[in-house]
Amino acid sequence: MNFEKGVALYKEGNFDAALEVFQELSGSEQGNPLFHLFRGRTLTRLGKGAEALADFDILIELEPYNTDFLSDRGVVLHLLGRNEEALSELDRAANLDPNNPYRYSSRAYLKDRIGDFLGAIADYERAIELDPEDAVAFNNLGLVEEKMGRKEKAKDYFQKADSLSGYPPKKEVEVAQAELPNEGEKSTSKRSISKADTTKLTTGHFLDVLKGIFTKAEVRQEFSSYIKGLFSKSR
Repeated sequence: MNFEKGVALYKEGNFDAALEVFQELSGSEQGNPLFHLFRGRTLTRLGKGAEALADFDILIELEPYNTDFLSDRGVVLHLLGRNEEALSELDRAANLDPNNPYRYSSRAYLKDRIGDFLGAIADYERAIELDPEDAVAFNNLGLVEEKMGRKEKAKDYFQKADSLSGYPPKKEVEVAQAELPNEGEKSTSKRSISKADTTKLTTGHFLDVLKGIFTKAEVRQEFSSYIKGLFSKSR
């Protein structure tokens, strides 16, 4: 089996076929990080979190200080409802890579999902300190402030996000309102992406929304093969 073929199938969204490729490759060459990584990511997209976790356990054994592997494992643990363990993995990733705004934005998103709004705000603020031009972090910070009932602060963050992104606020809200009823559709609007966070959690939805956290090309690349679509959508 050809690894590049498996990656192509994965990127096309043909996860069942991609899994066949990575299953065979992993069986023929156990311990190859790339094979376990893509099999784990494919299993995650198929909603097979417990099986995916086994691959990420292997990856952490192989490279215990790889922050990308830790982040991926944290996503899987969250999807399995093991939020304390998920946060522990994201904490480890942030401690090992403290100057990467992605570490704080991804942890902030998870904290937001589980109701730790103050923790989410602190992490988004740290992400913004490291990357003051991250429009999505400003936008998501505004949404958390809005949940806290702090409307004026939320408005200020939304305006900052709109200024950085170049989206006129009225147009963005109109797009969001038009797309909100269609939960299955992927969105290009930051505000609608974040509001979709209140919908039922599914593997695809979480991974797609997570991608929206990342605004810099080098950061998006960390999850680019893992998360398709958006974030929102490479967790």
